[in-house]
Amino acid sequence: MTGDLFDGLEPPPPGSPEARAAELRRLLHYHAHRYYVLDAPEIPDAEYDRLFQELQAIEGEHPELRTPDSPTQRVIGQVLDGLMPVRHAVPMLSIQTETDTTAEGAIAFDARVRRELGLAPDEPPVEYAAELKFDGLAINLRYERGVLVQAATRGDGETGEDVTQNIRTIAQIPLR
Repeated sequence: MTGDLFDGLEPPPPGSPEARAAELRRLLHYHAHRYYVLDAPEIPDAEYDRLFQELQAIEGEHPELRTPDSPTQRVIGQVLDGLMPVRHAVPMLSIQTETDTTAEGAIAFDARVRRELGLAPDEPPVEYAAELKFDGLAINLRYERGVLVQAATRGDGETGEDVTQNIRTIAQIPLR
């Protein structure tokens, strides 16, 4: 792998952690651009998450490979310049991403849920309802006395951005 990434440098040996980390960064940047900019993803979210977690693991084992432009170093949900910050009354939490879509992954998920609920192995099974996940923008709509007074993005979960004026332009969002 030569080119801009290794201009003036000897490329890392194939199969090395350096080479894999560079390849993962390249793939993650490519797929993020396809998803967020072009709105034309080529891989499922679970595959992107698996690649991301692989890069996190490599950088965890080899901190010297962590680069400032690594997708793992990106702060997602940072308040944008020009928008007023809004502190959420109740944190907007994110769901845990599941990347193992095999039967073993479902069994592990159920075991984790049962453990976190404090359920014994002999207790009745947990019932689940599942829906397809559609990615989009999370918005916190606040109504006072039935009237929309504020719309804020999720941001970092604690603080988002005030987008009330933008949201008022969406016909499907009730103003009252």
